[in-house]
Amino acid sequence: MSEPKPEPTPDSPPDRLSTDPRSPYFNAAVLERDVGIRFKGVEKTNVEEYCISEGWVRVAAGKALDRYGNPLTIKLTGTVEAWFKTKRPG
Repeated sequence: MSEPKPEPTPDSPPDRLSTDPRSPYFNAAVLERDVGIRFKGVEKTNVEEYCISEGWVRVAAGKALDRYGNPLTIKLTGTVEAWFKTKRPG
């Protein structure tokens, strides 16, 4: 049995997040706040999914698509940092 995950503070993004609505890690409310990702010290804008604790990001592999029309992704490992670019409303 896995341990319960701690809730992220209002000013820090979750440990894992995806931009794909079919993913269990998709969260529209968090994505509305514009999450910034820094991978190996370089800010990335093409990240499809990330996990801070496991140290990886998934990025689109060019313009290639799978047979369902979804972008093909590559999993890259390294240091991942995430932050909110916009302030919390209210």
